[in-house]
Amino acid sequence: MKTSIATVSISGTLREKLEAIAKAGFDGIEIFEQDFVADSGTPREIGAMIRDHGLDITLFQPFRDFEGLTGDLRARAFDRAKHKFDTMTELGTDLILICSSTHPQALGGVDRMADDFAELGEIAKGRGLRIGYEALAWGRHVNDHRDAWEVVRRADHPNVGLILDSFHTLGRGIDPETIRRIPGDRIFFVQLADAPLIQMDLLYWSRHFRNMPGEGDLDVTAFMRAVAATGYDGPVSLEIFNDQFRGGRPEGLARDGYRSLVALMDDVRRTEPDVAMELPDLPPRVGVGGVAFIEFATRGDEAKALAALLRSMGFTHVGRHVAKDLDLWQQGDIRIVLNFETTGFASAAYVNHGTTICDLGLTVDSAADTVARAVALAASPFRQPVGPGELDIPAIRGVGGSVLHFIDEASGLSDVWSVEFTGGDGPAPSGAGLTRVDHVAETMNYDEMLSWALFYTAIFDMDRAPMVDVIDPDGLVRSQAIRTPDASLRITLNGAETHRTLAGAFLAESFGGAVQHVAFATDDILAAARAMAEAGFEPLPMTGNYYEDLAARFPLPPERIEELKALNILYDEDADGAFFQFYSRPFAGGLFFEVVQRTGSYDGYGAPNAPFRIAAQKRLGRGRGMPKH
Repeated sequence: MKTSIATVSISGTLREKLEAIAKAGFDGIEIFEQDFVADSGTPREIGAMIRDHGLDITLFQPFRDFEGLTGDLRARAFDRAKHKFDTMTELGTDLILICSSTHPQALGGVDRMADDFAELGEIAKGRGLRIGYEALAWGRHVNDHRDAWEVVRRADHPNVGLILDSFHTLGRGIDPETIRRIPGDRIFFVQLADAPLIQMDLLYWSRHFRNMPGEGDLDVTAFMRAVAATGYDGPVSLEIFNDQFRGGRPEGLARDGYRSLVALMDDVRRTEPDVAMELPDLPPRVGVGGVAFIEFATRGDEAKALAALLRSMGFTHVGRHVAKDLDLWQQGDIRIVLNFETTGFASAAYVNHGTTICDLGLTVDSAADTVARAVALAASPFRQPVGPGELDIPAIRGVGGSVLHFIDEASGLSDVWSVEFTGGDGPAPSGAGLTRVDHVAETMNYDEMLSWALFYTAIFDMDRAPMVDVIDPDGLVRSQAIRTPDASLRITLNGAETHRTLAGAFLAESFGGAVQHVAFATDDILAAARAMAEAGFEPLPMTGNYYEDLAARFPLPPERIEELKALNILYDEDADGAFFQFYSRPFAGGLFFEVVQRTGSYDGYGAPNAPFRIAAQKRLGRGRGMPKH
């Protein structure tokens, strides 16, 4: 499989785009006419520059409003095509995309259009070029790939073929299974794009909201499975139009594009087993068993305050690292490492962010396979020197420059607690009844959310929930939850658009810290809250008005409302179950903990309570953003 991307898909000048695309690992590009025209080089110089980057020009596009015209308009369309053919020869590419006409004077009729393509195909043949016909979803007479294929079929010319675009098929709700009936050798090119499901004009939707496969709601996998089943073996290319991407970094966008394309084609190979495809050899998506540990980089008074907070929440100091300045705290299946080192990665994280969660350990089916898949999908591996008595635990870089370490049983990495820590293999303290990590909340700039959602869902066996808006008194925060099928790992991605919001202030004051809060699960939140209160824990105080409103919204007994109020516990419910939650007060520049209890099959995160929680946190601070500590 040859990987390709349209230059229009990423930001920057043509030269910046080429550098980013080549670095990401693509084999070729669709050169978008606007990028070509805006560059100062001649067509021959531009073609040479592209090849110097190790890239092929897989397609020249777009050529518009060709078929179905009459008289002078038809003659002019042929003249325009010949001029583009000259340019293609200079560039060094042999395939041009002709999209279905939107010209107001274009006439319908399959045979008329087929005759136009047959005649143009003969001209292209004489120059060693090929023509690909694509059905625009808003085309005047042809807006369905089945009709475009009928035009190509009747043109019956070896230099005229079909171009398929997932958006134009899926955006119109056309069954992609119909593609299986098209001969693979008559498909000249395939373009891929995903998109969120939005009810709007097709043209506007296409031009502003396309995104990478796996970032939207279209069934791009089903589309590509149908294409692969035809025997098509040509380039697979991304064509993305997205307002958010236009302001992004070319390197990051190209990396995400390559990641999405390889992950998609790997899915196709695994779900369409009779299809022979040349792809990078990578392990399947990795199963995750949960959070193995949470590591803080911390020092001084902040470290002492954090240790006191952990103690008040029922955690016990159970071990010291055999060679480094690390403490291990535990409660139930929750392990928290406090790293006081003054050298190495954790030290650098502390210098950059202050007290921060610098490292998450995940329990996975195979640590080696996790890193192998991640690196094949353009993730950055992480290593630092392994000291005496330490295990070499595989890792990659995560959000905000943090680290994800991977622990499994098969390779012995799960023995790290007995190998590296004194006392780390003892019985788990029950403490206040906190049992495991329910979810981890990562904060980022809004324009990074699609990228990190793709990161997790491409590497791990995880699915996205719909994005929701969280109302902050000073703005809006977008939140998207990602979880494994059995909910053993839940991550919420929170995108900030302004520093005035709680999330935005955390990013600003921590200089890009990743994890803002961790939620711990309990089976009895009332008992946990009481036990923590007795140990000196100070919860985030909620207003009396919240509980008055709670009594009006839910049919809870008055005595239950009073219990929740006394312990500052928030409540939500839906048709599947109920959700209880309370919070610590913010510490170390905006970090905080949460304790939750789920009943029934409740799968949310208490989103209706978020505005009240944020307002309470801001009341403890400066009114906007987060308090400094």
